[in-house]
Amino acid sequence: MKKLIFYPMIACLFLLNTASMCSSDDNSSSSDDVNAVTNTVSSGTWRVTLFDEDGNNQTSNFNGYAFTFGASNVLTAVNGSTTVTGYWSVTSDDSSDDDNPSGDIDFNILFASPANFAELSEDWHILERTATKLRLEHVSGGDGSIDLLTFEKN
Repeated sequence: MKKLIFYPMIACLFLLNTASMCSSDDNSSSSDDVNAVTNTVSSGTWRVTLFDEDGNNQTSNFNGYAFTFGASNVLTAVNGSTTVTGYWSVTSDDSSDDDNPSGDIDFNILFASPANFAELSEDWHILERTATKLRLEHVSGGDGSIDLLTFEKN
């Protein structure tokens, strides 16, 4: 019973945190970038073609899963009769520097379980976005380890 309460609480905290990152003074460039990423991933189904956690390739944990970035920020991964549900969002922190004048666009993923899917729960930096590929990176604030995640459209 505690698990049934825990997962919605985690999801609510994630969505509240994501909503608090948005501000009404977003510049149009960042808003356009967020909308472009959102429009790209919310079309069709996607598969994980790379998940590298600190140098350990764990892509096989997601073989056969079709990911759908759906409405209301619901993220669904389906493999036959197995369905895993989480949450996703795209946010901008609007801070800019010489390397990224339009600010940082983050791709946020939250899965409460199972454990292999929970490993995807991060605020990912977008390295590359095309109509058929999304390459992401997360650098740990604790030890500086680097995780890489790539989705490709089915």
